[in-house]
Amino acid sequence: MPAQTYEFKMEMTCEGCSGAAKRVLGKLGEKVSNIDADISSQKVTVTSELSADELLETLKKTGKTVSYIGVKN
Repeated sequence: MPAQTYEFKMEMTCEGCSGAAKRVLGKLGEKVSNIDADISSQKVTVTSELSADELLETLKKTGKTVSYIGVKN
């Protein structure tokens, strides 16, 4: 599957929260090529070969409230 860029809404209140998102997604290795966690907009943008469902389940491991927004063009 070619890489797509996905957007997720994630409850983040500090750098620790955005760091947690980057950490869990980073563990997916080469299947994730770009991660951006923006605290002010509460959005996580991920470029990956994985499906949105797989990424959503990974982000939920942070213990934060996460929802899938869609594919970013």
